Amino acid sequence: MIAVSRAVTAQFQGVASIEHVYPLVRNQAQLDRAIAEISAAPGIVLYTLVDKDLTDKLERACAETGSPSLSVLQPIFELFQSYLGAVSTSRHGAQHMLNAEYFKRIDALNYTMMHDDGQLPENLEQADVLLLGVSRTSKTPTSIYLANRGIKTANIPLVPGVAPPSTLKEIRNPLIVGLIASPERIVQIRQNRLLTLNADQETPYVDRMSVAEEIAHSRRLFQLNGWPMIDVTRRSIEETAAAIIDLLKEHRLKFIAQG
Repeated sequence: MIAVSRAVTAQFQGVASIEHVYPLVRNQAQLDRAIAEISAAPGIVLYTLVDKDLTDKLERACAETGSPSLSVLQPIFELFQSYLGAVSTSRHGAQHMLNAEYFKRIDALNYTMMHDDGQLPENLEQADVLLLGVSRTSKTPTSIYLANRGIKTANIPLVPGVAPPSTLKEIRNPLIVGLIASPERIVQIRQNRLLTLNADQETPYVDRMSVAEEIAHSRRLFQLNGWPMIDVTRRSIEETAAAIIDLLKEHRLKFIAQG
């Protein structure tokens, strides 16, 4: 809901929004506190309440204060109901219930954080996805995004003059993906990082020729081992993750077929 409201606000130039968020409102007392603040500072109210009594009370309060209100869930409920031919049951916070998927994500996040930036290379066989790439190819944020989808992800940096872990040749279960980017993009990101650290800019780390050789070397490594490559130069983290998820589905089907 917050993401949707921000996306809509962004379409109006010169408009800045002030957000007031009231999570997990499940009883009258919690709603009363929210209504008191709405009365003090009226504005557009988007809500996801499913309890009819709470919804009615909120809408009355919004009408009294001149605050436009909208149930974000209602149009979606109606669409699902017309398609499924079934009536929904109101369950407070049903989306927050602990289930197998929740624990799967927690397990994936724990694994991913422990295996960030080449840590614990002896445990890589337990990963679902293994990301390789030179510095600043978005390995860590992509790993965390995948972990939030329940995918155990390890990542290993490719460092000039340092051989990748020998265990990579023995890995069978994980999907290994190489991340690459244009030298210009990598140099730009690295320069910004050095600026934030007040570090010396005269280093091969941001030299275009050196960076181009790093990327060329990583390409050769990926091609030699038959690992798929993804160019992240103009991709968002979400787009990169979506491409990896598609590759993972294919990888798992092949793995099953091979027994």
